[in-house]
Amino acid sequence: MKLKEIVDSYMQKVPEVKDYCGRCLRTERWYSNVVLMVVDAAFTSIGLNYFTAVVPKVEKFRKEFVEPGKIRTLEDLDAANNNELESIWKNKRSWQMAKSVASHLAKIKREKELDDRQALIYWAKQARLQGWEQDPIGRIKGVGINSFQYLRMMGGIDTVMPDKIVKRVIAEILIKANMEMPSTDIEFVRLMERMAPEVDYKAIELCWMTWLIQSEAGMSRMEKYSRLLPRI
Repeated sequence: MKLKEIVDSYMQKVPEVKDYCGRCLRTERWYSNVVLMVVDAAFTSIGLNYFTAVVPKVEKFRKEFVEPGKIRTLEDLDAANNNELESIWKNKRSWQMAKSVASHLAKIKREKELDDRQALIYWAKQARLQGWEQDPIGRIKGVGINSFQYLRMMGGIDTVMPDKIVKRVIAEILIKANMEMPSTDIEFVRLMERMAPEVDYKAIELCWMTWLIQSEAGMSRMEKYSRLLPRI
């Protein structure tokens, strides 16, 4: 089978993925609230189940801090009380990462006279995969290549996260297409970015597809979380 036919057979299982990825590329996830996107990335960084662990806690944070107006902006998140934050999510490293990312984006806001959303978009456009560890956000404790790429994606960059699920599904596809799996994360991302236009999809769509075709309780995540996905 040709590569496009193989990829099509996977993508047909998740037809709504274009809509979700479109919203991500427009920096509109989580009600277009960058504070929530940063908190999402920080919670996701420790590797717990995204839909059963991360999403409910981000939603709880939204209801307890964002909705009442306690934390509206990146500056508010940076200045928030740690003990109060840890009542939602116990992991200190996640909050340290979230506050450090918020602090850097708030600095961009001030220097460039932007709002929260524009600051994330500005950073994402300037950030580079090659040498990502030297980026001000890449240097933050807790930010690995996956968190770095995730933030870039939410800032509008069409790329992928080289996480274990993405790599596992793409490895299956490459085996079927008689193609070699890259040996490093950066080479993997580069391959995905090259491969995407060849198969007539966006790189981010291939990435999200790998997450959404996973099964939980006998059904795909696309089916199981169909009501939740349009909100996040």
